[in-house]
Amino acid sequence: MPVTVTRTTVTTTTTSSSGLGSPTIVGSPRALTQPLGLLRLLQLLCTCIAFSLVASVNAWAGFMANWCMFTWCFCFAMTLVILLVELAGLQARFPLSWRNFPITYACYAALFCLSASIIYPTTYAQFLHHGTTRNHAIAATAFSCIAFVAYATEVAWTRARPGEITGYMATVPGLLKVLETFVACIIFAFISEPGLYQRHPALEWCVAVYAICFILAAVAILLNLGECTNALPIPFPTFLSGLALLSVLLYATALVIWPLYQFDEKYGGKSRRSYDPYCGSSHYKDLCNWDRRLAVAILTAINFLAYLADLVYSSRLVFVRV
Repeated sequence: MPVTVTRTTVTTTTTSSSGLGSPTIVGSPRALTQPLGLLRLLQLLCTCIAFSLVASVNAWAGFMANWCMFTWCFCFAMTLVILLVELAGLQARFPLSWRNFPITYACYAALFCLSASIIYPTTYAQFLHHGTTRNHAIAATAFSCIAFVAYATEVAWTRARPGEITGYMATVPGLLKVLETFVACIIFAFISEPGLYQRHPALEWCVAVYAICFILAAVAILLNLGECTNALPIPFPTFLSGLALLSVLLYATALVIWPLYQFDEKYGGKSRRSYDPYCGSSHYKDLCNWDRRLAVAILTAINFLAYLADLVYSSRLVFVRV
């Protein structure tokens, strides 16, 4: 039975559906004693401990470590906002759709904490000398992993079930939109060095594909968070299906062109990592250009599969609507 997506305004009632099989009490301290409330308290605690451990020994320096620190602080702050809104029963006054915002944020937070749990120990913590600073960094990584599990659990609990009336972002296509934009952001981070793509127009086309598809997916998310889907001149499921089809076609070109021009020597690429002089340097601990090219190729394939799955689910929504 398909999931029914509706545009619903949440009112300040005493209960709201949490997707856990029982109502979650809001506008009362009892909201913290419900399963979802306890889970968010765990998220709050883990992210707070993670950035506190790192800050207490100043174990963050450089772009990657700074980004991980920002991730933990941002997740802590946003989780605190969500808890305060539910405790005060202010969902109806929140500027964004409360049916869509919490699960959208939880999905992003899970992805960010997962990436921080991988990036921080591999690019920074492992290079620290044994001692208090290294121990704090290891503990922060552990709490970051727990935070990821907590956010992923919230997504699993609150996502749409078959036959359930809910917001679009709680459905599989909505969660795929979050994944697509997140992967695109990681791609942008890897191609921040213009020399990776400016040597050939075909590679510049790939960068344009990443940017266009990111913007399209972000627009779809913002339309749902702002509850502006009714303002579109065409039905929203048809709009989503068209976006997914266009993105699949664009990513299909990037999936072929990027590795062809980056790794095929006939087109000026480097087929082996050893051909990059920076990759062979023992003093170069950061990702070299060949590593970045490979990472972008893998992420392109991941996003292509995500858009393909998005197209399948979006087409089903159009079929059900018809």
